[in-house]
Amino acid sequence: MTTLTFCGAAGTVTGSCSHIESDVANFLVDCGMFQGNKTTQDLNYQPFPFSATAAEFLVLTHAHIDHSGLLPKLVKAGFSGLIYATTATCDLLEFMLRDSAWIQESNVDRLNKKLKRRGEKPVKALYTMDDAEQTLKQLKPVEYEQWFEPKPGIRVRFWNAGHLLGSASAEVDIDSSGSEEKLRLLFSGDLGPEEKAFHPEPDAPTGYDYIICESTYGNRDRDDYTLKRRRDALRDELVQGLSRGGNVVIPSFAVERSQELLHDIGTLLAEGEIPNATVYLDSPLARKVTEVFIKHAGAMEDIEVAEKDLFRHKNFRLVESVEESKAINRVKKNAIIISASGMCTAGRIKHHLKANIWRPESTVLFVGYQAPGTLGHIITSGADMVRIHGTECKVKAAIRRLGNYSAHADQTELIDWVLERGPVTGGLFLNHGEDDARAEMRKMLADRGLDADKIFLPSFDESFELHHGTPATSKGRPDTLPEKRIDESQLCRDWHNDYAAFILELSNRLQSTEDACQRSELIKQLSSVLQK
Repeated sequence: MTTLTFCGAAGTVTGSCSHIESDVANFLVDCGMFQGNKTTQDLNYQPFPFSATAAEFLVLTHAHIDHSGLLPKLVKAGFSGLIYATTATCDLLEFMLRDSAWIQESNVDRLNKKLKRRGEKPVKALYTMDDAEQTLKQLKPVEYEQWFEPKPGIRVRFWNAGHLLGSASAEVDIDSSGSEEKLRLLFSGDLGPEEKAFHPEPDAPTGYDYIICESTYGNRDRDDYTLKRRRDALRDELVQGLSRGGNVVIPSFAVERSQELLHDIGTLLAEGEIPNATVYLDSPLARKVTEVFIKHAGAMEDIEVAEKDLFRHKNFRLVESVEESKAINRVKKNAIIISASGMCTAGRIKHHLKANIWRPESTVLFVGYQAPGTLGHIITSGADMVRIHGTECKVKAAIRRLGNYSAHADQTELIDWVLERGPVTGGLFLNHGEDDARAEMRKMLADRGLDADKIFLPSFDESFELHHGTPATSKGRPDTLPEKRIDESQLCRDWHNDYAAFILELSNRLQSTEDACQRSELIKQLSSVLQK
């Protein structure tokens, strides 16, 4: 018997982790960090819903932190097996896991200083640089489309997923003892769109017992576009934004999105299609990752400039030091500032937003998905005021969105990919998507002929028994978990979001009331409610 448990990315788009137990192996596919609101992020500090020491190996689909970010925590918890990934993924992780560990240690150092002043006990980092270094020693690079056997009875093969440098879908064959037929599984990982710079469109063989497919954009389609039309749209946004007399700030993920933007902006500058602006890439990780992309440039597609000139335009400033980053905030106009994180949850982008979002001549251009509860989502939802590093900032900058830089396939592309992988005899699991996206994608697939009873929307920590040629059977949550790790109602918007909104609303009410007595009365009314 084989059991599949969804330990993350069920009803949300982060924390991807699947646990597979059979009579021949106990292993994981991905081990990602939870991102989003604070309640969701708290999941990172809870114990794994499985035994880390019992897992024998791990198959990693790609390097994005929501798929790889808890690997050092897994190693810290006792996992000693090999981590199989493509060569490019291993190259990216050399920088990404160290960067993540540095963030964990730095955040805890700052927090412990505050706790010490309050007389409270210090806390420990989620994991350390030593844990990251040990994790890197356990990486095992493998090539696309080549079978490998992590253990007798298990075969795995990677296929291009078109999402990120090195990204893969994982084909897994499980040859259980006593069974005449192998169990064939396909984990999509994250799938890229058909029109994607640097990578061909996703691919994989056909005919499976079960497919586990992402559904990030399961309820939406992009406008039809080509890479040139996308670059033209970026040109229009940059020309309009710079003409306002300020800066254009672009929150961007450090890995791939930043490199695509640099490539397109460099092309536009070379062709004289945008003003001669200075372009800052303010992210130490993005700077290092850019070197990995240069290393693998020979294998990439749709590059508009000579390989020797890739990411090296004379207007580019690849910023690394804190002093250089701070200096950017003194630049008031004619700058394009690309900085991480893409959802504005942490990192240097928050400083650049704080310096620009209140200025009517500035523009903030979003080029990627914004998870509910993140600062990016709050801004793009039309907030008039936001809190950044404890400071209330009026939103006066132009807030713009450009959707065709997403690294994820849209609804039509996801559905076509699933149908092209068929037939699927046992069932299709839709994970890595919010509930409304999964439900819409399920409906569309059923309309295209798939049996709706074989399309599953797994919940957090839900386990399924898998059998060759027959539908999966839900076993609910494992008995080893005494209680739910998270209330699903808190995934999109949690009490932290409500608290921040309340503080802003209270501040606005107090500022709009000129009479001091009325302000005092309002505070008294709120105090009386708290005392009940």
